[in-house]
Amino acid sequence: MGVQTTVVFTDLIGSTAVFELLGNAKATQAVTQLTRWISELFASHGGRVVKTLGDGVLAVFPTASSAVDAVVDMQRTHQKRLAQQSPALRMPIRVGVSTGEVETVDGDCYGDAVNVASRLNDLCGANEIWVNSAELDYSDRLDGVRFRLLGPINVRGRAEPCTVYRVEWQEEDSSEFLTRQADVDPVELAAMGDALGGQIELAHLDQLKTLKSFELPAHIGRIRHSDFVVNDPRVSRTHARIEWRNGSIMLVDVSSYGSWVRFEGAGTDVPLRRDECVLHGRGEIALGASFADATVPIVKFSIS
Repeated sequence: MGVQTTVVFTDLIGSTAVFELLGNAKATQAVTQLTRWISELFASHGGRVVKTLGDGVLAVFPTASSAVDAVVDMQRTHQKRLAQQSPALRMPIRVGVSTGEVETVDGDCYGDAVNVASRLNDLCGANEIWVNSAELDYSDRLDGVRFRLLGPINVRGRAEPCTVYRVEWQEEDSSEFLTRQADVDPVELAAMGDALGGQIELAHLDQLKTLKSFELPAHIGRIRHSDFVVNDPRVSRTHARIEWRNGSIMLVDVSSYGSWVRFEGAGTDVPLRRDECVLHGRGEIALGASFADATVPIVKFSIS
């Protein structure tokens, strides 16, 4: 029988570059020390480390509040550690958190919450914590922590979308549209995001276009009637859709061959095949092939 628990996925951004810079032996030692420190910190917050996955850690916690408490403590402490390191050796952490029923077999864990936490970890950026809202108990003891609604996000292989929040853990940050979940209804928070508005800037070759939230949805595609045209045979006639949803800008892939998203400062790419993700900060979108293809058409984006 499954047990209701909270799953945490973490991994390190930039570890590939550290291996290239230091070599296998020294880089392995640095990564192992960091994942061991994360594991010990999780244990001190009542978590159980299920396994380490190269530069990642999978852990489970009895409650959502203890899980969020742990990852906030981790990010705040790690931020201070990063400030003392050479930029070339810095490995920021990203985190996905999900609550649900989990089955444990031979010490490993399986279930919807594991899949959702893993996917949120894939989608979020460096230094970020993304959580799904299902049965999450945000207690008052999470001092200085706020939650920004990103809205419903589809997770591959899952029929129902997840309502996702980004944890704002930086103690110096403040924003009038960041709030504890218990203080403001998510629908009201989404309306606030819609009222504030936002925009995305797209660039490809000599083409530059800015789209404001009230101008969305907009389409990227090969045909000249697209809102943003990328003339390449690998790009579908209508390749991707950009939406303004619940105060966030979403990229929705509707193509034949897929899209890949690379966020500035992130160590891995996010593949999308009839899938979607939240766009944040700056980055690039590869259309019709992965970034491994040096000739792939790339659209640069910037969110503000």
